[in-house]
Amino acid sequence: MSFAYPWVEGPPWPDKVLPREQLEDHIQHLLAETNMCVLATIGRNGPIASPIEYYADGLDIYVLPDPDTPKLAAMQRDSRISLAVHREYHGWHSAHGLQYFGQVEVIEPDAPGWDHAMKVFRWHGWMSDLGMDTAEPFKRQVAKIVPDRILYTETWLWNQGYSAKQVWQREG
Repeated sequence: MSFAYPWVEGPPWPDKVLPREQLEDHIQHLLAETNMCVLATIGRNGPIASPIEYYADGLDIYVLPDPDTPKLAAMQRDSRISLAVHREYHGWHSAHGLQYFGQVEVIEPDAPGWDHAMKVFRWHGWMSDLGMDTAEPFKRQVAKIVPDRILYTETWLWNQGYSAKQVWQREG
């Protein structure tokens, strides 16, 4: 038995579903706590998974893929993606992360949606770190990731009477 976290002991563990609004709030909170994910695409020779910086706008995620890379080519060839975000793990009481399954749209500079994407993505600090002129965002492609399904995991939810695994589905 865990003296510090007795609600981790089980089974059975709670299986109650979070209301959609609360689940979306938990997802957005996790997305705001970090800005690194592992993005998986489908390359010519199979899956490509690599860490990449992101910034979220609600449940949509924006990333700046490097130009002329296999990852960018894979996104342009096949829009299906998966990505994972997680916090540090210190035991079952702290398991906390999510998996996205959805579509990516590569937005060309100055195309519709590009200005909004560059407002969401924190390009200024990024360019400053690289010693680039920060007077305006550089003109490069940005990728918008829209989830179809999100698998959210937070074992702390057991303490609140909910299942640690929650599934969000796009409506419609």
